[in-house]
Amino acid sequence: MATLEQQASKLLDFNQKLDITLLDTIVGCLYSTVGEQQRVAQDVLTALKEHPDAWTRVDTILEFSQNQETNCLTEIAGVTVSNYEEQFVALLVQTMEQLEIMLPLSTNIREAYSAGRDQEQVFIQNLALFLCTYLKEHGQLIERRGLTNTLMNALRYLVLISEVEDVEIFKICLEFWNALAVDLYKIAPCSHSSTLLLGKTMGRKALYADVLSSVRYIMISRMAKPEEVLVVENENGEVVREFMKDTDSINLYKNMRETLVYLTHLDYQDTERIMTEKLQNQVNGTEWSWKNLNTLCWAIGSISGAMMEEDEKRFLVVVIKELLGLCEQKKGKDNKAIIASNIMYVVGQYPRFLRAHWKFLKTVVNKLFEFMHETHDGVQDMACDTFIKIALKCRRHFVTTQVGEACPFIEEILSTISSIICDLQTLQVHTFYEAVGYMINAQVDQVAQEQLIEKYMALPNQVWDDIISQASHNVDILKDPEAVKQLVSILKTNVRACRALGHPYVVQLGRIYLDMLNVYKVMSENISQAISLNGIAVTKQPLIKNMRIIKKETLKLIAGWVSRSTDHNMVLENFIPPLLDAVLLDYQRTVVPDAREPEVLSCMGAIVYKLGPNITSEIPKIFDAVFECTLDMINKDFEEYPEHRTEFFLLLQAVNTHCFKAFLSIPPAQFKLVLDSIIWAFKHTMRNVADTGLQILYRLLQNVEQHPQAAQSFYQTYLCDILDHVFSVVTDTSHGAGLTMHATILAYIFSLVEAGRVTVPLGPTPDNTLYIQDYVANLLKSAYPHLTDNQIKITVQGLFSLNQDIPAFKDHLRDFLVQIREFTGEDDSDLYLEERLFALRQAQEEKRRVQLSVPGILNPHELPEEMQD
Repeated sequence: MATLEQQASKLLDFNQKLDITLLDTIVGCLYSTVGEQQRVAQDVLTALKEHPDAWTRVDTILEFSQNQETNCLTEIAGVTVSNYEEQFVALLVQTMEQLEIMLPLSTNIREAYSAGRDQEQVFIQNLALFLCTYLKEHGQLIERRGLTNTLMNALRYLVLISEVEDVEIFKICLEFWNALAVDLYKIAPCSHSSTLLLGKTMGRKALYADVLSSVRYIMISRMAKPEEVLVVENENGEVVREFMKDTDSINLYKNMRETLVYLTHLDYQDTERIMTEKLQNQVNGTEWSWKNLNTLCWAIGSISGAMMEEDEKRFLVVVIKELLGLCEQKKGKDNKAIIASNIMYVVGQYPRFLRAHWKFLKTVVNKLFEFMHETHDGVQDMACDTFIKIALKCRRHFVTTQVGEACPFIEEILSTISSIICDLQTLQVHTFYEAVGYMINAQVDQVAQEQLIEKYMALPNQVWDDIISQASHNVDILKDPEAVKQLVSILKTNVRACRALGHPYVVQLGRIYLDMLNVYKVMSENISQAISLNGIAVTKQPLIKNMRIIKKETLKLIAGWVSRSTDHNMVLENFIPPLLDAVLLDYQRTVVPDAREPEVLSCMGAIVYKLGPNITSEIPKIFDAVFECTLDMINKDFEEYPEHRTEFFLLLQAVNTHCFKAFLSIPPAQFKLVLDSIIWAFKHTMRNVADTGLQILYRLLQNVEQHPQAAQSFYQTYLCDILDHVFSVVTDTSHGAGLTMHATILAYIFSLVEAGRVTVPLGPTPDNTLYIQDYVANLLKSAYPHLTDNQIKITVQGLFSLNQDIPAFKDHLRDFLVQIREFTGEDDSDLYLEERLFALRQAQEEKRRVQLSVPGILNPHELPEEMQD
């Protein structure tokens, strides 16, 4: 019996009729076997694909092959070889002739697919792949040859296939429509451009006009759900709130959105016509359904920014009026929930329109307030999310007295705040408060702003004052679960208000600050007391959990405000002393490490970053309280207390960067602990901690050099030790991603020594350069005895001669590591990780640049602030 190789070779004999059964068998071997059989199948199919006469097999493959994996046509179509243009033209012409016999253009492919057997459905998918691949690679060749009918028929087939209810097939088609729309946009960026300027490009656009109109209709009818929409119809036909984000659906939406934006640029009037007609059919009931309304509104929201402002205004006035009318017209909670979610999505996507049309903005916000009382799942969440989006993008309009109004709208909101939020859940109230905070932040008159803040915080302050008043008579009220729960909510409201207001929040912070720190102290005592009586397990109880949340939110609030503050002296004189008294001693004397809040470390870090050298005098006090006790929590392994670990090293980095002089005034034993902790950091398995550790070490070495007296003592005591530890991570395969920083630090140390800036002897040899060269050589020799003396000599010489050129130094270091890994047989791909990440970042930046250059491609909420108005 003939071997598989002998049988397969018949496929390459173009004098014989193509054996389709054998072809299917070979393709099956490629996908379902391993070893020799798979290799033979791969070789034969590659040879078939690249054969200059492969195109002559098209009709037979199309007509008879039923194998799911038979993508030979697609493979052939994907080849780009300019000297085979005639064959490629013939490939499409023959394919289309054969296709029109098998599957006439009059066929309803969507219905045929739905009713078809598996092999027929596979055929449609393979046809989609072939047409998309061919047209992407050779479409312009067919255009140039003037084969308009053939090209248009191929595109019409793709339009019909795009209607098939199969998401994978749709994604194949979508990728092609996106590429075509981008290609046509590049030659004629805007449908508003002058015809005279466009010249010949109008010919290409006109050629595709009918097909693109059909594609617009499909995109609008099938638009995927955006991330912002929370109200959905489930598989049982019920209207519910979506809790799990569907990543596939979000990615599909982004691709469809981008495609529709480009299609709108190519002919905005056609997009508007289709959308307006479909909206009328929703209102008159001929196309009414939740699905149809959803896809239409998601499409309308997706093209924000793609029209000229005047066109957008005319279009949106109609859309918003019709949607508000539909909301009044339709009865039933589910109908209203769906319509409400669509109104909110559409208005949230058009901040430019709302900023320019106050009456619509006011109507929309009042409608959102109405939806905040609608208890249907998801509606209140969407109302609050949309409100905060609009508040961010239109903030100035709420604090200005608009034409026809007696006062700024913010005054109306603040005077009715209790009735607006009365039906909202706690988290929704927090979102609402942040939104209003952004509006107040836009008020530039300080006196007016302070008055607004007072009204704004009146409700939470009322409850706060009541609890504080009770606690002043009986401190045990701060053990009452309901009171503690209320304090948690009030502090979270304050955190959100501070995030939005920034520095001006100081008027509210000053009002509650000392009481808040007293509450912090009481909560600390309550927690310590509970732990001493009942053990650490008590921290899992709801009441103790909430007490800890009060402490965490207090620290978050202070850190958040300090990082946004603009008056360093005010912070330093009025806020820091009572904070350190309340927080530091409590952290240090908390016996159970699990009860220490990592937010203490992040708060101290934020203060150091913001106040810089001004806080240097307080660093010894901060270190005394948090340094050793935290280090003792994290130096046993690399896993426990990950939050404390991260924040501890960020605090250390802040002190090293902004208050280095404080390190020079601490006792030598404590400084050694600091250095040990930095070494511990860059040896970490947590990538963020290791990176922070390397950055701290590099900055520390630079800082030390600026203080000559301290520097020489530092070099004599620690430099060789640092070299040991850095080389230990350089050669550790789990730390390959830090290669650039490793190279930077080593080059810096070697350049210090070589330039004679280390004047104290580092070893028994008076010449420090020779000593360090020998030291490093011995280090490497003892770690890698398989290396020859010559290999080590060349490596060490390179480390010194290249220490002024970091990229060359890094390449030299990497060559050494590759040598080591070749010997041990370890993978060296991680040594190139940074280059791959850099290439990825560059590609992302280029993509972002292109997106910024095309109006509407970026979601309006992704646009930089300066591009808003």
